Amino acid sequence: MELDHLFIRALPGAPEAQLLLAAGLLEGSGNRHPGQGTANRRFFFENAFLELLWIDDEAEVCSEATARTQLARRLGGANDASPFGVCFRPSPTERGVPFSTWAYRPGYLPAGMQVDIADDAPLEEPMWFYLEEGSAPEHAPAARRQPMIHTAGVRRITSVTITLPAQPPYSDAAQASDVVRLRQGDEHLMEICCDHGADGKRFDCRPGMPLVMTY
Repeated sequence: MELDHLFIRALPGAPEAQLLLAAGLLEGSGNRHPGQGTANRRFFFENAFLELLWIDDEAEVCSEATARTQLARRLGGANDASPFGVCFRPSPTERGVPFSTWAYRPGYLPAGMQVDIADDAPLEEPMWFYLEEGSAPEHAPAARRQPMIHTAGVRRITSVTITLPAQPPYSDAAQASDVVRLRQGDEHLMEICCDHGADGKRFDCRPGMPLVMTY
């Protein structure tokens, strides 16, 4: 698998995006997810994107169609819930999700598409999911191309480390990719490394957002 995108829980309207703008990232287009009750602001890299996600409609996010995703608890700030999500897509040479999933078919997706969500992962872990039709932002058609020439000079997400209070062993989904690594700690934290940390720079978004970027 390859990393498709990451999400971090945000406040309504994602004012946390200002931290990423201050770090020298350019913002791409955001969208709303009708029927799911969420909305986002997004920052794109050549191979993946980062999504700041929030609850936009309480009734929709708590609806029968969405309830099993547990987005209401994850984005609502439940104490036992990880505020993160990790989406994978197929590699160029191999298709198929390597962990047990259930099929989620939200109304905002085109007919025939689905999101495969891990069914063995506890809420304390990130939401693990898989998009068979996912593709790298750098391969998007010209009409849908997002800004990826960042002032900070970053180009690609090369590794992700997620700290969580829960102790191992972790779920099968958590161990399915060598791009994302989990470790136990005192707080929820996502660390995104771009371009293998070639410039030796570090930007800490705490306390406004549980994110550290190195590049």
